[in-house]
Amino acid sequence: MKIITKKQLMDFFSDFGRSLLLPIAILALTGLLLGISAALLRADIQDLLPFLKNPIIFYILTTIRSISGKAFELIPILFAISVAFGLAKKEKEIAALAGFIGYYMMLFSASLMIKTGLADTNARMLTSVLGINDTLQMGAVAGMIAGVLTAFLHNKYYKIQFPIAIAFFGGKRFVAIVVIIWSAILGQLLPFIWGPISMAIEAIGTIISHAGYIGVFLFGFLERILIPTGLHHIINQLFRTTVVGGSFGGIDGTLNIFMAYFGKVDISQLKPFTQFLGQGKMPFMMFGLPAAAYAIYKTTPSNKKTKVKALMIAGAAAAFVTGITEPIEFAFLFIAPLLFVFHAVMAGLSFVLMSLLGVGIGNTGGGLIDFILYGVLVKDSKWYMAVIVGLIYAPSYYFVFKWYLTKKHISIDTSDEELIPQNTGKANNIDNIEESIESLIISGLGGRNNIDVVNNCLTRLRVDIIDKTKVDRALLKATGALGFVDSSDTHIQVIYGPKVEKLASLVRDIL
Repeated sequence: MKIITKKQLMDFFSDFGRSLLLPIAILALTGLLLGISAALLRADIQDLLPFLKNPIIFYILTTIRSISGKAFELIPILFAISVAFGLAKKEKEIAALAGFIGYYMMLFSASLMIKTGLADTNARMLTSVLGINDTLQMGAVAGMIAGVLTAFLHNKYYKIQFPIAIAFFGGKRFVAIVVIIWSAILGQLLPFIWGPISMAIEAIGTIISHAGYIGVFLFGFLERILIPTGLHHIINQLFRTTVVGGSFGGIDGTLNIFMAYFGKVDISQLKPFTQFLGQGKMPFMMFGLPAAAYAIYKTTPSNKKTKVKALMIAGAAAAFVTGITEPIEFAFLFIAPLLFVFHAVMAGLSFVLMSLLGVGIGNTGGGLIDFILYGVLVKDSKWYMAVIVGLIYAPSYYFVFKWYLTKKHISIDTSDEELIPQNTGKANNIDNIEESIESLIISGLGGRNNIDVVNNCLTRLRVDIIDKTKVDRALLKATGALGFVDSSDTHIQVIYGPKVEKLASLVRDIL
């Protein structure tokens, strides 16, 4: 029996968390559209801007709002596709298609077993999905299970070869066949095992809800402290899409509830759920981390200030406007881990304070965009409390960071020489770089023959490599890398910030 090591398990969860990022990004944009349309449909906004009452404009806004809200019902399907795509090693597009097939067949098979009456199910466990009546109400969990199963089968069978007579059904074509078979088998079993699992999930949700502010603090703390591993995406989705985050009007999950009822009920009814959403992030994302960035710059030796200044300005802007914090967090995570613990504690306190002060700002982002759409433009959201707490967080972060970095004589490590020739362009301006930048990244990773798989999330280049000793970190830093996470002996994460998607695409094009 093959024993799964701790590193292999951590690698899996890291990749699993990364695979959730595509639907998260889609839903983030959809959430913006929902926020804008819902705000413009408010009676007080329309009284202020009468042209919004024009039948055509009103219809357009109503349509945008309805379609945007409907997108959140697709979360399980998006997860099934994206998890299969993200965990597949090769032929990812085949895995994505099979992920949807697996999700559908699993729930269809479950509905057939439920209709026999052999499984002990109750009405609360059942729902209708994609025309399948009386199947299990598993929400996003069903998509995750289908995606993981599909990826496992895909990676095992996409290269399989059959005799000439049936060769057509081999390789990637066989993936869909085997996924249908195993999804159907799993679907037959799920009605017998989902009941106890569903009860356990509800118990977790009950414990957290009864834990009050302690539960809110633990959520905020874990959501930050798990950033280096990428596992924070998992805890986020657990709260956002399952009963762990609560139930309201037959809908489970904080984000699902907020998006379904935002603009339809008073925000006061949604505040028990927004306490696990974007509002808890705003004081430290919009105020704390930019102040920390300034402290890092102020404590940097004069010979490094120019490079650090550019890095900190970009990181602070990303955190303040969009809520993307990793460029700043990874700048100090490895050189001053105690500061990261301080940051995680402050994050937990931020979530608690927003809840204590009765703030009601939803959606998932912690930046200025969500602050305006879901805070300033929403009546009784108490958005100003986020500003008040933020004005306390800013000096707290600044003085703690400055004191610690000065006391420990710590500064961000920047390369003393430019390893990139002048004619290759600057790594900090991806739109202007020439093709040789991706070649340098490949060289920094040990060359083509040392690279197995290249993926990326929102801020990190995630690479499966053969020999980690061949990785040239100095060269990678010269290409703009902010830091590194060594998940295992065969996997490395190179932090580039928001520009990573274009870099990853360039690297994959060469490979």
